[in-house]
Amino acid sequence: MKTIAQLTYIPLYTDHPKEKVEDIIEFVAQHDVEVDVNYLSTSVKGDPQVVFDLIREIYDEMSLEGEKFRLHVELLSPVNE
Repeated sequence: MKTIAQLTYIPLYTDHPKEKVEDIIEFVAQHDVEVDVNYLSTSVKGDPQVVFDLIREIYDEMSLEGEKFRLHVELLSPVNE
């Protein structure tokens, strides 16, 4: 079973939002998930536990760096593959 999460990361109060978003995309690509980068969001597909852990890691990493951000997460129902 796999799940799909659509992630939208919005850095706040920064002069370089594009760089911040690119950093997150690189971070996501290091994980065992399928990644589909779109104009406004990034979709990840993988084992549900890996996807949920990844969401938590993104949140924790940005919080530790003292970043101000919004992280929108949409979860799709699991699919059998």
